[in-house]
Amino acid sequence: MSWSLSLLAPREPELLDALFLSVGRALYLANAYEDKCQYVLRVGNLITAHKADPAMTLEEAIASVPADKLLGGTLHSLAAHAMGRTMDLDTLHKARQSRNWIAHEGASIGDIWTVSSDRILQHAVKLRAAVTDLALGDNIISQWCHGLAEPHELPPTDWINGYPDTVDTWVFGQLRPLLIEQDSSRAGSA
Repeated sequence: MSWSLSLLAPREPELLDALFLSVGRALYLANAYEDKCQYVLRVGNLITAHKADPAMTLEEAIASVPADKLLGGTLHSLAAHAMGRTMDLDTLHKARQSRNWIAHEGASIGDIWTVSSDRILQHAVKLRAAVTDLALGDNIISQWCHGLAEPHELPPTDWINGYPDTVDTWVFGQLRPLLIEQDSSRAGSA
């Protein structure tokens, strides 16, 4: 094992480009999910600080809020918070695990100059499962963000209901037909 790139050309350049585009888009969603979880906890902590001492200035309330944590710690703190008791924490934790997989293994397919189309598609199927779980958690936390930002607006139910499929379409774009074929061939061999 030496350099990550080689003088050898990739065996499947177009398929690799499509996979890496999907991985990049999934990573964007993973980072946004973490940011939104931290935001919701920060706002919850501000509300708690204000309720504890209504005479506290905004600057004092902001100073009293704990520093942001990594995603696992953020979700643990959300679970202990009054707001978190109304959230589907199992889905949020599954999204966290998927976020971590995307960040650490999403592009780990081996040497790009030797990887086969079958291996790329098998990896894309795993990525798709992680993105699905991430989208479900992101949908929950995004609804909280919407409620905090627009407290007098009804949640956009059509958007909420279609969000997981919208994410799948955006992340996997041109790979979707190939992934359907991959799923079909796996189901046929089972």
